[in-house]
Amino acid sequence: MPRYARGFDTAAAWDHLRRRDRRLGSWMKRIGTIAPEPRWRARFDPVDALARAILFQQLSGKAASTIVGRVEAAIGSRRLHADTLGRIDDATLRACGVSGNKALALRDLAMREARGEIPTLRQMSTMHHDEIVAALVPVRGIGRWTVEMMLMFRLGRPDVLPVDDLGIRKGVQRVDGLEDMPSPKQLAARGEQWGPYRTYAGLYLWRIADLATAAEAPTNRSQD
Repeated sequence: MPRYARGFDTAAAWDHLRRRDRRLGSWMKRIGTIAPEPRWRARFDPVDALARAILFQQLSGKAASTIVGRVEAAIGSRRLHADTLGRIDDATLRACGVSGNKALALRDLAMREARGEIPTLRQMSTMHHDEIVAALVPVRGIGRWTVEMMLMFRLGRPDVLPVDDLGIRKGVQRVDGLEDMPSPKQLAARGEQWGPYRTYAGLYLWRIADLATAAEAPTNRSQD
């Protein structure tokens, strides 16, 4: 049974992508190397991370952090799990600022954890990234994109390409000089040549999309 490390050799990814895709490679050279993600080496608790992802959805960082802080105070712990979330009822969650839908999502996550349906970090180390996606997307409030972000930025899996992400699609549009953004299906086909380092390609495509957005922003001019 293969074991998957957290993180990958970004120097090898750099060399591979620049050899395989000249257009992307020219942008990579312009941007410079992207260093390994520090969170690949940080402690990581999948259930707690999923709970926080639910709480942060559709909120500003400041507002979400405030709500998370209230929940932590209410449960008397900074660890969001079935045992700690079980200490408070839904009315208390609502009083913390948690919406009804998010409360239901947290309860579903806790129930699935209690039933052993959420893989532990140790179990994830032997699972292909597609298996991790399949295990987590049934959780209420957790979509494929959320799991892909976990795979890329916390587990450091090297070959993940979020084909539905607008930033990555915009990046490919800029690299390839397309009139429109590629569809998810077209992006998946385009990304075949980037394997087994599609994650690293995605990091550059986000940067390229940011540059494109900045270039498109109107320039304020003072009037004479």
